[in-house]
Amino acid sequence: MRIEKKATLVSSSTAALLVTIKMVVGIMSGSIAILASAIDSFLDLLVSIFNYFALHQSEKKADAKFNFGRGKLEAIAAVMEGTIISISGLFIAYNAIDKLLHPKPIAYMDLSLMVMGVSIVLTSGLVYFLITVAKKTGNLVIRADALHYKTDLYTNGAILLALGIIHFTNFELIDPLLGIAIAIYMIYSAFPIIKEGFLMLMDIALDDDEIEKIDTYLSTFNDINGHHHLTTRRSGSDIFITVHVVFNISISLYDAHRISDKIEEGLQALFEDERVHTIIHMDPYDDSDINDEH
Repeated sequence: MRIEKKATLVSSSTAALLVTIKMVVGIMSGSIAILASAIDSFLDLLVSIFNYFALHQSEKKADAKFNFGRGKLEAIAAVMEGTIISISGLFIAYNAIDKLLHPKPIAYMDLSLMVMGVSIVLTSGLVYFLITVAKKTGNLVIRADALHYKTDLYTNGAILLALGIIHFTNFELIDPLLGIAIAIYMIYSAFPIIKEGFLMLMDIALDDDEIEKIDTYLSTFNDINGHHHLTTRRSGSDIFITVHVVFNISISLYDAHRISDKIEEGLQALFEDERVHTIIHMDPYDDSDINDEH
């Protein structure tokens, strides 16, 4: 099993545990902040389950129906995750405003503090694990999940702060006020997740440093006379590269093909943690100026 799928199973299990604890204590205490956090954890659970499905499908090889694979499922999952974060933020804001208008005291304060402390510890461990996996794989779904749970970590910290302030000062309004602040932060954090997912669906090129890495490799490849018309895109864990490579006009087709295979192997080595699909157009001379006119 890929480490990305294992990561979604770990996040699903953690979210399920947090949902159970927070929901019980939230209902008992009447804290909007804890109930909001429980709802957010429930959404986390649904998202993590969907992410597992998306990763499972996206890793399937290309076939007659999906010639370029199913990698964009990862982008769809990221967009859905960002949207769910935004919706849950709006729901939290609605409940916080309602509590501002109709204040209710928080009960079971000691138990609430303990639950949020446990939640912070569990979420911190999960965030560290997801960030490690995201750095290792560069997977968009795991990066979105890591950002999502990092948002939860900040949220839980804010809730713990609110409960502490109420416990020592009886300033009950801090609960809905922090709830609104949490909602704004969640919506703000969701935007880059949604944006990156949409950009991948629109076939945005690789990052500038990645394109420069490809250009540098091709420029230092001794068996060709140059290259042009480099185009790239990413689809989940798959990278697609198309490039025109200039050969000596007298080279045989066999030798040109053999060199092209070496170029493909080298490009794959540049992105060892991802699958690279390269299409090389073999030019007998530099026709970049001619192609630019069309």
